[in-house]
Amino acid sequence: MKATSGELPTGPGWIYEVKWDGMRVIADVAPDSVQAWTSNGRDATVAFPELASLGGALAPVEATLDGELVALDGRGKPSFGRLQQRMHVASPAEARRRAGEVPVELVVFDLLRLGGRDVVQLPWRDRRRLLDQLADDLPPGSGVAQVFDDGPALVAVCEERGLEGVIAKRVDSPYVTGARTRSWIKVKVRRHDEMVVGGWSEGEGNRSGRLGSLLVGFHDTPGSATLRYAGRVGSGFTGAELDRMAGVLDPLATDDCPFDPLPPPLQRRRAHWVRPAVVVEVAYGEWTPDERLRHPVYMGQRVDVDADAVVHPG
Repeated sequence: MKATSGELPTGPGWIYEVKWDGMRVIADVAPDSVQAWTSNGRDATVAFPELASLGGALAPVEATLDGELVALDGRGKPSFGRLQQRMHVASPAEARRRAGEVPVELVVFDLLRLGGRDVVQLPWRDRRRLLDQLADDLPPGSGVAQVFDDGPALVAVCEERGLEGVIAKRVDSPYVTGARTRSWIKVKVRRHDEMVVGGWSEGEGNRSGRLGSLLVGFHDTPGSATLRYAGRVGSGFTGAELDRMAGVLDPLATDDCPFDPLPPPLQRRRAHWVRPAVVVEVAYGEWTPDERLRHPVYMGQRVDVDADAVVHPG
């Protein structure tokens, strides 16, 4: 179930949670096994071996949990940049090593199945009651998301602490699998969104002859063939991430520009086009009147989001 962007709803029937800057996962938990998937169906089990402890901790209960994996920085704030170090790992041995260097926490906020019974048709308040009954059994590094009654106050706290935003949820809403509904409303405090990479520009200075910036855009509607140009993202990269991203984009090279209409001539200078299959997260100041990102900063690649699903956040 996915949230819709909007203004903060208030009044009876709404509760509020922090919107964590991490990676959404669905975890199927059994006493002898745990399988985890991202929101676009990618298997995340190997990359996050610490999730295996859920099985023994909840035994003999079987459950399907919905939550967010987050990596905290030195100030205790979720850092998508740190989480990036964990997301692309396919080797079990490497995943275990990185788990020791960059630990993650699982914030569980919903329950889809319990003891072999689907509970998605239950209203949120009943699913939450069942989830609370599991809270004390969750292993270290996992916990149930805190719920708040005062949405405006939570928004103010998120602004003060630099957190991503707030999710408002209807207490009477069922869990609508695979859908984006207005029963969940996301209110972002920090401006950052997913964008599709449609090309890259060669850099200058110490980036001369290599990837210097990404050319990004969005679709009009989910699944649309049209990719609208949103700007060029050249800051926020380390040298290692530039090299890694170049390796990701090289196999996607094409002679055809995927943007319609074409980017401005200056943006097309020294541009290399790619098939629009890679999604990145970008922080920015605001949208300009011509729908360009102002002061965009690269945050990381999103392997948990399908390119076809990326649309204008407004």
